[in-house]
Amino acid sequence: MTQCPMSPPPPKPAPRPDKVSLLRYLRLFRRDILSAQPQRLYRAWMAEFRTPFFRSYMCNQPELVDLVLKQRPDDFPKSERISEGLRPLLGNSVFLTNGEVWKRQRRIIDPAFEGGRLRDTFPAMWQAGQAAVARMQGLATGEAVEVEAHTSHAAADVIFRTLFSIPIEHQVATEVFDQFREHQRTQPVLNLGAFVPLPRWFPRFHRRRTKQTAQVIRQLITQLTTERMLAIRAGDAPDDLATKIMTTADPETGVRFDTEEMVDQVAIFFLAGHETSASALAWALYLLALYPDWQDRVAEEAAVLASPVQPEFSVVKKLQVSRDVFRETLRLYPPVPMMVRENTCPEQLRDRTAPAGSQIVLSPWHLHRHERLWERPDEFDPTRFETENGKSCLRDAYMPFSAGQRVCTGAGFAMVEGPLILSQLVRAYRFEVVTEKPPVPVAHLTVRGGDGIWLRFTPR
Repeated sequence: MTQCPMSPPPPKPAPRPDKVSLLRYLRLFRRDILSAQPQRLYRAWMAEFRTPFFRSYMCNQPELVDLVLKQRPDDFPKSERISEGLRPLLGNSVFLTNGEVWKRQRRIIDPAFEGGRLRDTFPAMWQAGQAAVARMQGLATGEAVEVEAHTSHAAADVIFRTLFSIPIEHQVATEVFDQFREHQRTQPVLNLGAFVPLPRWFPRFHRRRTKQTAQVIRQLITQLTTERMLAIRAGDAPDDLATKIMTTADPETGVRFDTEEMVDQVAIFFLAGHETSASALAWALYLLALYPDWQDRVAEEAAVLASPVQPEFSVVKKLQVSRDVFRETLRLYPPVPMMVRENTCPEQLRDRTAPAGSQIVLSPWHLHRHERLWERPDEFDPTRFETENGKSCLRDAYMPFSAGQRVCTGAGFAMVEGPLILSQLVRAYRFEVVTEKPPVPVAHLTVRGGDGIWLRFTPR
């Protein structure tokens, strides 16, 4: 099924002019990462950008992406520039580390997210989805509602239920959620160190509110982690993700995470697992409102969830339409629009030599909409992955969770959570667009609606 020719295309930010001054670019970047990029990037295999402080190369050619993420990932570690703004909250989490430290952290974390564990987390996901349906019931009046706030609430609920076996209504969980929303508003990625190379001793000049909210969040997570450590020692800790990670030793060294390192990891689980899922769910609901035929298909399929009794994990396989919609949403609106690596030695990239220390930008946003790779790249079509073009691009030009050894450890988790909660919401409510408030995608930490995503919904 393709979209009706009369249907409006999914919203896309307007690109900047091809040539602008550095000052103009920095102003655009501060406002929004996506609209700070030129139109030509949707066709270019590679683009070079030079500033007085560093060079960056955006690589869209699948062979270059494969080189960086799969063939030689150790030669392209994560850029320190991106970590500058996130360090106050994330410390030395697996999202920011490189080399042997990162490999040790992944050896401890990965077992908690293996296939068998997804079955164990399913009840918590189901309960979070049902709680979201119940919370939204009083708003299902046909009045305009900003839904990102509610998908954010639902995604945070999933994280706390699966990680610490507590609902979002728990006092500490609620405070973490509130503080995290405030932390986002400070735009922590927009930090001096992201633009100017600074020695380690030089102050980073993080915003005061950025540091304050990060400190409060880490104190709250420390409280949860310390309590869980005591429960583990007493032998009465619940069998959830936190317990699994905290009791897993590195198979090579036998060392477990200490409290501070566990706080780092919980912070990134919350950031990556909550923020990205909230973004994808909100955009999926908007796309279903924009294309009501697809919404009806998801609602019809979701009849398998009609029983008041929690279904078995196997029901996930029956949510194929919802999964296709969610996968296409991740193509059009990848929550993390750009990833930045750094080359450790000079690299020949097509016809350019990138000096050591260059910023190598991989952009799921541009790769997923690349005009030389995808057929009808800006259209919403959940059936595209059944075509030869879609299958080919799925292998070579689709990376909402990154790829290679640094692929998101929670990718499988997200692909259960997203379609499940989307189905639960659409089975309960019919969503309609608010034509006077169309969303405009912007990106700071993740791709969100610039002024929110507004929808009307009523009970089915």
